[in-house]
Amino acid sequence: MLAVYFDCPGGPENLYVKEVMKPQPGEGEVLVKVFASALNRADLLQRRGKYPPPKGASDILGLEAAGSVAGLGPGCKGRWKVGDAVMALLSGGGQAEYVTVPEGHLMPIPSDMNFIQAAAIPEAWLTAFQLLHFVGKIQKGERVLIHAGASGVGLAATQLVRLAKAVPIVTAGAPEKLTATANAGAAAGFNYKNEDFSEKVLEFTHGAGVDVILDCVGGSYWEKNLNCLSPDGRWIIYGLLSGGEVHGDLLTRLLAKRGSIHTSLLRSRDKEYKERLVKAFTEDVLPYFSGGTSPHLQPLVDSVYPLHETAEAHRLMEENKNIGKIVIKMP
Repeated sequence: MLAVYFDCPGGPENLYVKEVMKPQPGEGEVLVKVFASALNRADLLQRRGKYPPPKGASDILGLEAAGSVAGLGPGCKGRWKVGDAVMALLSGGGQAEYVTVPEGHLMPIPSDMNFIQAAAIPEAWLTAFQLLHFVGKIQKGERVLIHAGASGVGLAATQLVRLAKAVPIVTAGAPEKLTATANAGAAAGFNYKNEDFSEKVLEFTHGAGVDVILDCVGGSYWEKNLNCLSPDGRWIIYGLLSGGEVHGDLLTRLLAKRGSIHTSLLRSRDKEYKERLVKAFTEDVLPYFSGGTSPHLQPLVDSVYPLHETAEAHRLMEENKNIGKIVIKMP
C-alpha cells in the first residue's frame, strides 16, 4: 500500500509517498481501507522528531481516518462488517491506504456525510469532547474560553460548548477566522494579535471571567489566562504552541483564585480510555451531525490535498492559514 513517510526529522520537504506493507488486523482489530485522513499539529511535531508515536503504534503519520471496513481480525465482537462506512481515532497510521484499528475506536459515518467531512471529525472532535466533559466537567451556563478558535479543535469545541448549553468565547489571529468562529456559534471572539483578550473577556463577562479555558498555546498566555479565569476556574492545557516556560509567580496567583490546572493528551491514553471516549461521543454527540437535528453539528473542512501533496498540506498548517481541518485524500 502507499503511505506518507519521512526518513529523518525535518521540514515538509522530507515527506514523500512510498510503498509499504499493508497491515494485518490483530486480536480485536479491524482493517480499514482509508479514503481520507486529516492533518493535526501532532503530525507536524512528529515529522520534526518532537512527538514520537506511543509504543506499539504505527510510525506512519495520521491520527484520524475515514473509510470502509476491509477486514476483521480474530476476536472481533460483531460490531462491524466488511463494507461498513467508518471513521477512526488512531494513534498513528492514518495517512496510508489501509490502517488497523481496535474495533472500539471506530464510529459509524452519518448517512448524509461524505468521507472528506468524516475524516475531519475523530481527532479534533474527540479531543474537544474529552477536554470539555472528561477533563473540564463543563456545566450548563458556564463560560468557556477557547484559544485557537478557528482550528479543528477550536471549531469543534465551540459547537460542543453550545450543545452543552454553555457560552463559548474564542481567540483567533485574523478577522476571517473570527468570522468562522462566530458562524460556529461563538458568543464573542477576540483577535489576540491586536487586543488584550483577557481585558476583552472580562469586559464581555462583566468582570466575572471564564469558568473553563481550553489552552493549546501554553507559556506566553499564562498571565492573561489567569487574569480572566474566574474563582475556582479550570485551566486545561492540551498543547504548547508558544512553549512551556513560565516566568513569574504563577502559583501564587493561581492559588489566590483557587484555580486548577489540568493537562491532557489524547494520543497517549490507553486503549480502554479511548474506547470509553468513543462510546460516549457516539451516543451523546454523533446523532447531532445528522441532517435535521438542532443544534446541527458540522465539521469545517478548510482544504483537501491528494496524498502525494501532503507536504503542501503541512506547509499550510505551519503557516497558520487554515480555518478548520486540512484533509488528505487517498488515491
